[in-house]
Amino acid sequence: MSYIVPIGPYHPALEEPVHARLHVEGEEIKDAEVFIGYNHRGIEKLAQQKNFIQNLVMVERVCGICSHSHALAYAMACEAIGEIEVPKRGQYIRVIIAELERLHSHYLWLGIALHLIGHDSLFMHSWDDREAIMDILEEITGNRVNYGMVTIGGARRDISDETRKNVLAMLDKIEASMNVIKDMLLADKTVALRTKGVGVLTKEDALRIGAVGPHARASGIPVDVRKDAPYSSYDDFDFDIAVFDTCDVFSRVVIRVLENFESIKIIRQALDLLPKGAINLGYRIPKIKAGEYMVRHEAPRGQLCYKLVTNGTEYTKRVSIHVPTFKNAPTVPVMLRGNSVADAGLIIASIDPCFSCMDR
Repeated sequence: MSYIVPIGPYHPALEEPVHARLHVEGEEIKDAEVFIGYNHRGIEKLAQQKNFIQNLVMVERVCGICSHSHALAYAMACEAIGEIEVPKRGQYIRVIIAELERLHSHYLWLGIALHLIGHDSLFMHSWDDREAIMDILEEITGNRVNYGMVTIGGARRDISDETRKNVLAMLDKIEASMNVIKDMLLADKTVALRTKGVGVLTKEDALRIGAVGPHARASGIPVDVRKDAPYSSYDDFDFDIAVFDTCDVFSRVVIRVLENFESIKIIRQALDLLPKGAINLGYRIPKIKAGEYMVRHEAPRGQLCYKLVTNGTEYTKRVSIHVPTFKNAPTVPVMLRGNSVADAGLIIASIDPCFSCMDR
């Protein structure tokens, strides 16, 4: 007999509201539908009523996990229209914060995924490491969330020699710990039983639907804005695009572990090569002329796009925000088909969804 099983909009496995309607026969999911739009806050409309600095503060609050990504993308669009050149040291500091944010985002997702499959010891292990990253972010920026590190024309705070040493010490600690976590993940039977062959998204389906970020790279697609269209001096650093091709939930776990090692590599290079000089334009308030520009940024969840239209005044005419979850959400019904109802929450969570970003 066929049934419809609703998941959400509120569900213990999901931190934010989304509604999935599962069409099941027995325990098997035959088809699925996903409904979004439960968290709308009108940020794009509000952006038309505020000046550039006010908007920089507001877009950082689109999401608490990838807040730096939103502020950076907005600032880069302003700088492109205003033909503003960001000092090299400011670019490197932006990259350091972006990669620290990627680390803490991946650790967050990894912990949630492990909790959902019932492996609470590894969950606590990964979140203990994430806490060390959050402490360093607080030391650099003064905040654990919404860091306020980006200003139009550069970075708002510098990194001292003492902080630089603390960051490097923290990276050594979490890299050693990540090697332990990686070995445990690859060998653990519980992880294998709950993730291997579950929620498969083939490379063909990922390309057809347009998946981005770690979700696409876990299906064997080597796409990464940092490599495809380098920005903020990313072309100065040596790192690899992490790709894994089992195309299931296990692949999405592994890809984030591999990406953590690449982020650590980038941060170390940025700290070692940190240029001398200014980090921003000083007290000069930049003039943004009339124009429009779209910028791409590789946020922790994938490609984040900001389209900015200005009219020569101090106010923004239009801001359009296109987030990675909006591209990855249509893959969820494809991944759910053929799986059991018990795995539905884990499969939905495996795209690392941010419905706060998507609905904004």
